[in-house]
Amino acid sequence: MKAIFSKGILFCFIFLIFYSASAQNKSERDLTLIDKDWRFSFGHLFDTGKDFGHATGYFSYLTKTGFGDGPASSNFDDRAWRKLDLPHDWAVEQSFSEKASFSHGFKTAGKGFPEKSIGWYRKKISIQESDKGKIISLKFDGVFRNSKVFFNGYFLGTEESGYNGFEYDVTAYVNYGGDNTIVVRVDASMEEGWFYEGAGIYRHVYLKKTNPLHVAQNGTYVTSEIKENKTEVSAEVTIENKGNYKGAIEIVQTILDAQGKQIATVSENGTAPNFYKTTNYTSKLTVNDPLLWDIENPNLYRLITEIKQEGKIIDRYETSFGIRTIKFDAEKGFFLNGKSVKLKGTNNHQDHAGIGTALPDELQYFRIKKLKEMGSNAYRCSHHPPTPELLEACDKLGMLVIDETRLMGINDYHLNDLERMIKRDRNHPSIFCWSVGNEEWNIEGNIVGERITNVMQEFTKGIDATRPVTVGISSGFKSGISSVVEIMGYNYMGNGDIDAHRNQFKQQPGMGTEEGSTFATRGVYFTDDAKHYQSAYDKKPRPSFFSIEEGWKFYAERPYLAGMFIWTGFDYRGEPTPYGWPSVTSYFGMMDVCGFPKDNVFYLKSWWGTEPVLHIMPHWNWSTGKEIDVWVHSNCDEVELFLNKESLGKKKMEQNGHLEWKVKYVPGTLEAVGYKNGKKILLDIQKTTENAQNIKLSVDKENISNANVVVITAETTDEKGAHVPTANHEMTFSIKGGKILGVGNGNPTSLESDKFIDNMELVAITNFEEKKLASANIPNQITVEADNNWKEAFKDRDYKNQAPAYVYRGKFDLKNNIKTNTVTFFYKKIGINAVVFVNGNKIPASTDDDQKYILNAAVLKQGLNTIQIIAPPLQKNKDWDVMNTDPGIIQVITPAEQWKRKLFNGYAQIIIQKDENAAEVILSATAKGLKTGTVSVK
Repeated sequence: MKAIFSKGILFCFIFLIFYSASAQNKSERDLTLIDKDWRFSFGHLFDTGKDFGHATGYFSYLTKTGFGDGPASSNFDDRAWRKLDLPHDWAVEQSFSEKASFSHGFKTAGKGFPEKSIGWYRKKISIQESDKGKIISLKFDGVFRNSKVFFNGYFLGTEESGYNGFEYDVTAYVNYGGDNTIVVRVDASMEEGWFYEGAGIYRHVYLKKTNPLHVAQNGTYVTSEIKENKTEVSAEVTIENKGNYKGAIEIVQTILDAQGKQIATVSENGTAPNFYKTTNYTSKLTVNDPLLWDIENPNLYRLITEIKQEGKIIDRYETSFGIRTIKFDAEKGFFLNGKSVKLKGTNNHQDHAGIGTALPDELQYFRIKKLKEMGSNAYRCSHHPPTPELLEACDKLGMLVIDETRLMGINDYHLNDLERMIKRDRNHPSIFCWSVGNEEWNIEGNIVGERITNVMQEFTKGIDATRPVTVGISSGFKSGISSVVEIMGYNYMGNGDIDAHRNQFKQQPGMGTEEGSTFATRGVYFTDDAKHYQSAYDKKPRPSFFSIEEGWKFYAERPYLAGMFIWTGFDYRGEPTPYGWPSVTSYFGMMDVCGFPKDNVFYLKSWWGTEPVLHIMPHWNWSTGKEIDVWVHSNCDEVELFLNKESLGKKKMEQNGHLEWKVKYVPGTLEAVGYKNGKKILLDIQKTTENAQNIKLSVDKENISNANVVVITAETTDEKGAHVPTANHEMTFSIKGGKILGVGNGNPTSLESDKFIDNMELVAITNFEEKKLASANIPNQITVEADNNWKEAFKDRDYKNQAPAYVYRGKFDLKNNIKTNTVTFFYKKIGINAVVFVNGNKIPASTDDDQKYILNAAVLKQGLNTIQIIAPPLQKNKDWDVMNTDPGIIQVITPAEQWKRKLFNGYAQIIIQKDENAAEVILSATAKGLKTGTVSVK
């Protein structure tokens, strides 16, 4: 017995030591994604009634602290609002209209649509009692735009720009151990850009908890200096103190490699900064034989920063970084890790088919992989700071990045945005250049532009001296900004004499920040202005501009130019130049809005990539006798073209060029054979297909393995299994084990819905009246009441002398689809033990919510309906109590149509999301006259 007792004591002692050590090594920092289960409803730009009475109280949220009213109040009833997950773009859900914004894709939201320009978001979260003593913050990666955030009715602040990340400290307002309400009012009525921008909380939201003494927001800065076979890493950390601790601290900085192995560590002692102050500490660490980050091998390291107080870890902050060198040379271009690299870049906006700007993280990787596959090695964020996940994808996949701020200027609005972008992004090895502006026509060529650029350039250097600064310039390359910017950014050869500028400023490196701007419609080979279709052959977009081939040849032949960025990698919503309505997307992309390649992709792949390429255009389904321009994109030495086994000639390929034949169409097989050093190495074929017979669904290879969000391609095949490039069937889709997020097809004139979601309408109860009852007994049925003795409900109510009970009545108007709609009354308490009648029928309360009433279609009628509520009144506890006089709201849900989309020139795209616990997702597609297609995703 004694031995057993001793072993028990020993076990407890060991356990306590282990537990104590674990507790000491556990950081108090916690970052939780809170994207799920938000409530959403539209407000109104100027009608306060339709904006739920927000900011109409005697005291507003700007008058007195904690006076958020309407939806900003924590007590607001949002049960009738739509339930959704973030990220969310409400603009993409709307229909199209010729009256809507040309530059934003003609969607009926934002500017000019006051009823769809204000969006309200609400979410309840629980914060534990054990979190007392921590700093609690809300972190938003981006809200478009002009957002106001409230927490438990307290106003936190306004963020005007839709592209900045921001945080709010809510520690003082937390209800520990209970519910806490986050409210965001979004005003998308004003446009920041001249391109589609979306609307809403379209990036992630997090709840952050830290010790009062912690690494500040974006509080690390990692730089490196390579010396022979080792690298000296400088790790600067900003420590913030929001508590009262004033003693000693220890800062431990550790570098881990990609496998998590510790390769360097250093510790230093310091002193905590004063209350609400910050202090910087810099540590030096040595990495032997570093694995450098580059385009082919994007090696990454992690810096772990720990703050210790009395031996206990109180904060742990992780920073991903890479070791590499960058250099611009005015004579020789750009160098990465000492090697010359020609920049083969694209400009891109942030929207995608079907989902607008609310891109799931997986889609960032999908898009970067598509660009890499084309041979691109660089990405320009046009024209605003990107979402953090895009930069993470570029870091991990090996894509160089120009990171760009939104607006030029020298005051706090401009410089604060610039500083936030740089501090957030400066540890990303993919970023090789900061851009402080783009095509600022009013200032590009004058002294104002010169002054602003000098300020922004030096300001940038003060935050990050390791990268150069550029501006994209398009109104001449002679004076103003172009004379002082560190890296000259040429926007289009047709806008000025690049060689002349270079000869005047020989010490200034340069690159083409925008080039091309060509028009092409995927799968179209004859321009049809009536249909708004542009031929996919590479050509000058207008007389003073240049084709993709002309642009690349110009930059490729000039070593002093670091490279060029094509406008654009992907088509995007808005700016449908050279057309207008009903075109709703651009024509500039090398790929369409889905990422389906246009033929120019294969030109670039030939001369930007390293693998052999051979591609024939166009398809081979034409009318007999029609003369067809046949182009071949290839990097082979020679190409021979055959039609039905008959040679049409062998031609030599010019460097950075393409080959052309004029071919009179006859059905059959068009075949190209590519030769390298006299040997056949490649074959490409275009065959005349038969009519479509089958639907084929396939998982795109650019998807991340085991991803939660997956991109699916829909196409048709003929009886022999060949892809039919001219098919335009409408397909309907169904899914098991997941949900569809969006659909698209790349057609710039398509006015089809991007999303099929239930329509939710909130119908007000009007003409609300009351009548006193002599008894508090509640009847089970209601009699028809005469119209006398009714008065406006609650008007001049004497709360000290109320009747035993009241009967209330009001009207609500149902427009249509009564049989298929779901109609629900969300009652707001105006009395005790209320009984509800609709059109004389007693309505039972829902089992899950005793203040919710589902209205069966049998009791409803189209047009005006009567609702009556009988209840004893609520009593005031204090004379100044404000009593609720709102009976509630009628919610009408109209079921969405089945998901559908037409193919466009052979293809459509479906973006799906797996259910949380689903082992398999099955997507099916049907179309008239075609065999059903299915695909399984596990």
